[in-house]
Formats: sequence, C-alpha cells, structure tokens
Amino acid sequence: MSSAQDPFYIVKEEIQESIDKLLSTFHQWEHIPAYGQEHQNLTKELLVGCDSIEWQVDELDKTISVAARDPAWYGIDEVELDRRRRCTSTARTQVRNMKKTVVAGKELDITSTSNVNGMRRELMRLPNSHQTDRSNQYAARDNDDFISSESDRQVLLIKQQDEELDELSASVGIIGGVGITIHEELLAQEKIIEDLGTEMESTSNRLDFVQKKVAVVMKKAGAKGQIMMILFLVVLFIVLFVLVFLT
Repeated sequence: MSSAQDPFYIVKEEIQESIDKLLSTFHQWEHIPAYGQEHQNLTKELLVGCDSIEWQVDELDKTISVAARDPAWYGIDEVELDRRRRCTSTARTQVRNMKKTVVAGKELDITSTSNVNGMRRELMRLPNSHQTDRSNQYAARDNDDFISSESDRQVLLIKQQDEELDELSASVGIIGGVGITIHEELLAQEKIIEDLGTEMESTSNRLDFVQKKVAVVMKKAGAKGQIMMILFLVVLFIVLFVLVFLT
C-alpha cells in the first residue's frame, strides 16, 4: 500500500495541516500586545487546538501499537513502524512546546492583568461590575470551543470506524473466496468418489461373471479336471512367484 493510500499517512497529513494552522495562529499570538482581549482569545484557541491535536496523535499512536502486534498482517515492517513512531513523536513535541509557551504566557497574562485591575480599583475605587458578564462570555466561549473539539474527535472516530469496516469487509471477502474454493474442491472429491464407486461396481459385476464362468467350467470338467486345473494354477503361481521375487 502506497503512502497516498495508507490511512495512517492520510490522518498524519491532516494532523500536520492542523499543526501548521496552529503555528500560524501561534506566530500571530506572539506578535500581538499581551493583556488584551485578542491575546486572551488566541490563547484559548491555541490551548484548545493543542489539546485536540494531542488527542489525535494519541489515537494515531494506538493504531501503531495495534500494527506492531502483527506487522506482516498490515504489510509493514519494523523500519516503517519506527518511521511512524518518529512522525507522531515529532508532532507531539511540536504541540507540547507550543502549549508550554502559551501556558506560560497565559499565567503571566493572568498575573499581570490581576495586578493592573487591582491597581485600577484601588486608585479609582470602581467596583468590578463587569466581571460576571465577562465570566459568562468566557464560559460560553469555552463551551463553544469544547463542542468544536468534541466534534473534531467524533469525525476522527467515525473515519477510524469506516477504515475498520473496510478492513473487515475485505477480510470477509477473502474468507468468502476461501469458502467457495473449498466448496469446489469438495464437489470435485465427491465426483471422484462417485466415479470410483461406479468402477468398483463394474469390477464386482465382472468378477461375479468370471466366478460363474469358472464354476460352470469346473462343473463340466468333473473331479479329475478340477484337480488338473488346481495343479495348473499352483504351477502358474510358483512360476509367477519365481519371476517376480527371485529374478
């Protein structure tokens, strides 16, 4: 199976495309001013994206573990298994490094934002009246991100199930072909047995006919003739024995 048709590389390319898009968002996140609303939105988008890709890479690792149990069945070898492990390891490293940077920036953002808001409330004596509304907005956005992430996971699971069904269908087709071959072989054996039975029946009829003829001849020959025939058969047996075993 070529890489273009291998389900592993199809999913791997999709994951790499997701990583590339996430890296583009990450570079945008790095170059916008911190502590702003856009920076916070991109932070959450990056974290959700990292979690989703990590889950996809974990699922891809599971397929490698399954294939490693019997590589020959899947038409791969140890070199290919190592190549696939390196692919998932590289993807996981990219995502983890990105996630670490974003988490560190988020913690710094939260600390700095808290300090700035505290100073403003202390100087201006203004109540933080919009905190509840902002929390509700964040909660709604988190729910949307979670639903989107779960949707991506469901799509990946459906794709994996379709691939497993395709493999199962191929296996059933192979088993069906073997069953047809066995059926044809049994029919051929049955025909051979029928022909052998016919030959045995024909031989039995001929033997009965010969025995009847011999009985008639023996009856016509009388006692003396029977003795002469027995002696002739004994001599013939001795001659055949000598020819077969002693020459």
